[in-house]
Amino acid sequence: MNMSTVGCVGESVIGNDERGLWFLSHKDDPSQMNWVEGEKCWGSVKAPKGLNVTRTLSVLKNGELEECYTFENASGEPLFVKEKDAWIYVPFNDSYEKAEVGLEKRCNAHLFIGENATYVMTLRQGGRAPHLGLVLTKGNIIGYGVERDFSARSEDRGDFLFYPKLGVFEPGEKKEIRWKLFWHQGKDDFYDRLLNEDGFLLVKAEQMTCIQGENFEFCVQIKNREMAQKLFVKLDGKEIKHVRIDETNDKYSQHAYSVWYQYPAEKEGEYRFEIWSGEKHTHALFYCSASVENLLTRRSQFLAKKQQYKKEGSALDGAYLIYDSEEDALYYSHKADHNGGRERLAMGTIMAQYLQRHPEDTQCMESLNAYEQYVYRELYDENTGVVYNDINRNNNWHRLYNYPWMADFQIELYRLKKDTRYLLNAYETMMGYYRAGGQTFYAIGIEAYELKTLLDAAGLTTQSEAFTQAFLKYADQLVKTGVNYPTSEVKYEQSIVAPAVSYLLQAYQITEESKYLEAAKAQLVLLELFNGGQADYHLFENAIRHWDGYWFGKYECYGDTFPHYWSTLTGDVYAQYAKITNDHTYEEKAKASIRGCLNLFFADGMASCAMVYPDTVNGNKAHYYDPWANDQDWALYYAVKWGA
Repeated sequence: MNMSTVGCVGESVIGNDERGLWFLSHKDDPSQMNWVEGEKCWGSVKAPKGLNVTRTLSVLKNGELEECYTFENASGEPLFVKEKDAWIYVPFNDSYEKAEVGLEKRCNAHLFIGENATYVMTLRQGGRAPHLGLVLTKGNIIGYGVERDFSARSEDRGDFLFYPKLGVFEPGEKKEIRWKLFWHQGKDDFYDRLLNEDGFLLVKAEQMTCIQGENFEFCVQIKNREMAQKLFVKLDGKEIKHVRIDETNDKYSQHAYSVWYQYPAEKEGEYRFEIWSGEKHTHALFYCSASVENLLTRRSQFLAKKQQYKKEGSALDGAYLIYDSEEDALYYSHKADHNGGRERLAMGTIMAQYLQRHPEDTQCMESLNAYEQYVYRELYDENTGVVYNDINRNNNWHRLYNYPWMADFQIELYRLKKDTRYLLNAYETMMGYYRAGGQTFYAIGIEAYELKTLLDAAGLTTQSEAFTQAFLKYADQLVKTGVNYPTSEVKYEQSIVAPAVSYLLQAYQITEESKYLEAAKAQLVLLELFNGGQADYHLFENAIRHWDGYWFGKYECYGDTFPHYWSTLTGDVYAQYAKITNDHTYEEKAKASIRGCLNLFFADGMASCAMVYPDTVNGNKAHYYDPWANDQDWALYYAVKWGA
């Protein structure tokens, strides 16, 4: 193809020139969404001096696009190219706009950097096919980075860049990176298309995080029988024998072979299975977690011993604060996401969950009592139901998100202490939420069905009826709004869609009116688009989030966060849906989603607010667990709630 092309080729409408690919859309797309928008042109390359790069774009017979990047040593001397010395920009149009724009013209990009089996599945945020896919057909991609425009804050995921493995070049030597771009109809269709590539190694599993005592189970799917028979898998240098080989029908290749493996999850931590067939290589990353009960115990005891501020006369006396594992010290700032309230209410909430199971732990009970005194002194007005943003009853920002979290804490106190005061507090908190504007706000963590059930069981009929009326008024507003989501602290994100689905499902539980269930199903479709099925426990059924390491982390790194606890909101919804519909598929999805955040909790009781997943963010080294324990305990709350 001529490198300067504008127009329709095959199924695609493209804009391509010497700068790279700057427009790509499907010819039949009425919205003409551009799938490759970014600050950098798609196909821009950075390479060391002396390494020349030639890019070609071709249209294959089936209408798919093929890109080839040829790297050539033109220096006259051997070149040793270090990892991340060269990269290729692949800026998928993954950003957030108001719903009426984003659902049609933006995508969720699910990346798997799998050496020879690298792929990207992008899904239009509104779910309407066709969607765009990328599959590597030659070469090795060993990592990815993002470049962010910090002025866009949390609305733009940034430009992706791929790091190819190049190694040593003799003078005149050439090496290629080659991939295809193709249109697909959704997740199942995308994976079927991958299997149509000769030698492609596709790893599938139902769970990527297992609990000690369970077994890791996965299969490697491949089109070619001979390659299936040559497949071998290693863990820590030792070969793992397959259990069986299944032959299955595949939509495109007619036959695919699934080679099954099983391995005991015994020791806590990461398990990296290296997978080869001939020269083709990829990997699968699993995680073995301690039981949720064990994690809850460790974490609660850590809170009591190391994460509570104690200084008589201080406004912070009794507070659970951020803990910095690098400095072995507590941290507080009046800055919103580092203060003494807000998301950090999770620590008191899981402590109450723990003590419901272990009331004999006097140290933790004393710790919780001190925290309760702190909350009621500094963060909550028992007479009005007002929730404050920080110590000294500061409400410079009257943040509605704070109300459901406070109510969750009060519900768990009620479950622990059996004192109706706390249940009435939870009721007043939620009524305060609705009085303050909650009827149109998409908050997180409203346990409406549970609160109503507890009020009814306690004989608080008047309160139950008043709360139910307020909540159903809210649910009716969600039905009316549908997918035209209002902007919040972010224009659009998974943690807007997930609460909406949750509250509609709870409204159905309370009323059994089909309008709520039907509205929930319509939005559940959008929620699922945030989750991928990559063979990496950081990514598997963990919803896309790409800024929480900035807001809640020590190093304020604006990169993809896999995981961050808000991803478990999707698991919470899946579990609710499975309970209501008896759809066992969603039971497994719920388990995977909720377990996907258990790697944030460590053996000594310490935790991390997020894993900043890319290899680099704006050129800075990333791929680390942030050293701050901050807001992640809500992930443990949901794991306890659902018995993950």
